[in-house]
Amino acid sequence: MELPVYEVYAIKYATRDARRAAHFIGGDPHDVSMPMDYFVWLVRDGTRTIVIDTGFTAEVAAKRKRTFLRAPREGLALLGVKAEEVRDVVVTHLHYDHIGTFHDFPAARFHLQDAEIAYATGRHMRHSRFNHGYEVEDIVGMVRLVYDGNVEFHAGEAELAPGLTLHHIGGHTAGLQSVRVHTRRGWVVLASDASHYYEHFETGRCFPTIFHVGDTVEGYDTLRRLAESPQHIVPGHDPLVMVRYPAASRDLEGIAVRLDVMPKS
Repeated sequence: MELPVYEVYAIKYATRDARRAAHFIGGDPHDVSMPMDYFVWLVRDGTRTIVIDTGFTAEVAAKRKRTFLRAPREGLALLGVKAEEVRDVVVTHLHYDHIGTFHDFPAARFHLQDAEIAYATGRHMRHSRFNHGYEVEDIVGMVRLVYDGNVEFHAGEAELAPGLTLHHIGGHTAGLQSVRVHTRRGWVVLASDASHYYEHFETGRCFPTIFHVGDTVEGYDTLRRLAESPQHIVPGHDPLVMVRYPAASRDLEGIAVRLDVMPKS
């Protein structure tokens, strides 16, 4: 069977200033700037439109001192996608910056790992070490969607559509999943927070917000196994994504880039 060939986009909706020491377990001896970008992702072909993650709201940006650039739904609209018409949203995990505008997708079915909802509502959330990345109202809202029948759960690897698969990675959170997409340049892996920056999977270092270090490091091997090559792995928060990939159009410079083409050398 011939697989669909998808277009894949990263859409930047927020950013923040940070230092290198904030992004690695054990800190870092180089006290220099290392900004963080925030993305949602769009996967589409002639018949399917799938959104991956939903970002956060302007209110949460102010609360957490992030620089809010645009609502994720507004970034999608610039690519011709109406959030209210999207039928499938993959939730890589339930941290505030990946699920915060779920309410803008009223027609969607949300795809989530069993392990993530269990983690976000379980015993570990008693501890600030684990719960600081979640917004309680996001989790309550997702539980309501479960009761409304609008969440589809997955356990491990799952095919969402031909040429598009979900893969439980864990590590950063118990139920983190990455997405593998068949494109014109081969299999692209949207790592999400399985690797926040290129440097994480390239060097084996880990981001400090973490549930299981071993699963995180093993996850880097999984990303490499799933992707066509290391150049086909797209990290979840690295500003270099906006540098290495071409803009979706001239009007979208600095807003959205194409991930289904090879990165610039």
